Amino acid sequence: MNEPLAERVRPKTITDYISQRHLVGENGSLTQQIKRGIIPSLIFWGPPGTGKTTLANIIASESDRPFYTLSAINSGVKDVREVIDKAKQSGGLFTYKNPILFIDEIHRFSKSQQDSLLAAVEKGWVTLIGATTENPSFEVIPALLSRCQVYVLNAFGKEDLENLLNRAIKEDSFLKKKQIELKETEALLRLSGGDGRKLLNIFELVINSVDGDKILITDELVLGRVQKNTVLYDKTGEQHYDIISAFIKSIRGSDPNGAVYWLARMIEGGEDVKFIARRLLISASEDIGLANPTALVIANNAFQAVNTIGYPEARIILSQCAIYLATSPKSNASYMAINKAQQAVRETGDLSVPLPLRNAPTKLMKDLGYGSGYQYAHDYTNNFVEMEFLPEELKGTAFYEPANNAREKSIDEFLQKRWKNKYDSKT
Repeated sequence: MNEPLAERVRPKTITDYISQRHLVGENGSLTQQIKRGIIPSLIFWGPPGTGKTTLANIIASESDRPFYTLSAINSGVKDVREVIDKAKQSGGLFTYKNPILFIDEIHRFSKSQQDSLLAAVEKGWVTLIGATTENPSFEVIPALLSRCQVYVLNAFGKEDLENLLNRAIKEDSFLKKKQIELKETEALLRLSGGDGRKLLNIFELVINSVDGDKILITDELVLGRVQKNTVLYDKTGEQHYDIISAFIKSIRGSDPNGAVYWLARMIEGGEDVKFIARRLLISASEDIGLANPTALVIANNAFQAVNTIGYPEARIILSQCAIYLATSPKSNASYMAINKAQQAVRETGDLSVPLPLRNAPTKLMKDLGYGSGYQYAHDYTNNFVEMEFLPEELKGTAFYEPANNAREKSIDEFLQKRWKNKYDSKT
């Protein structure tokens, strides 16, 4: 039997669909839309193996619409236009039931490819359903994103995965001929990482590796038969967050060896290069900040570079950036300052802007005192003026507290010297 198990047991109706009850449950938003026959353009965002393609097929089937599909991996603008032309021709036969165009991995489409979809979506020639494992806010152009509703699909939970296994045993024409007992499922569930397709692929591999029709599924059997597990890394589950946490904490702790090791774990596990690069950007500002402002420049350039060249060469750039950040002096002063300032805003509400700091573009505003008393810093010695820039209720509050390192000490000494008279007068 050449067709994979995951394909053989793919659900055909909403009632057969496992998981995502917030979308396809009795009161799910998609369930209601299908019942009404009004399907908007959609973006399905979720981890691999959570049923994005299956759900698109079910929507097309249950709403009785023509269905066209493209994969962003091997489709260009020409392919998009050809499908749209076909959809426009067939759409005339279906009145308001315009065809559905499903694009898998839409985040891989370039800006020009996504632009080629705009007119078709806006004019209703097609209903677009895109599937992506990446945050559409970053990967889908704003013009297209504004024309679509985004639905989040979650990784399968333990109960969902067990239901998937039991249904496969019960309904698959090949498996139901065997006597399969699920004694232990922990290894299967852990190796799947919440990916339903991966779970079924592993399960099928184990079943096919056992002679005879009587099969007892245990963790030992699964781990013994699944060979390619030297690197266990779930890009969407707990280990994903644990390893990126270890990576960032190694950088924060100034350990380049730990940083490179955890980086290697992510690379070997197939982690998205953009995800790693984004976290490096955050660390450059949160953990290093003013102690070495160049770190943010390095991290931003690394982000641009790895997006340009991709794997495998991107690993070298990521390694260089991670080591640079790990060996840089550290300061979280900027991070703590904005936290304190936000907390003050939450506690004090919308305090009035002092009159000297207000904008005064009209005569009336000037007459009301807007901008009155403002001292232009560049008119004063060393471009510094002793003036309060906070609301009256927060006068003298220090949100920024320099870290204990040479660079910020020098910054602190400079600022303290300039502020000395101002704050001495308050004590």
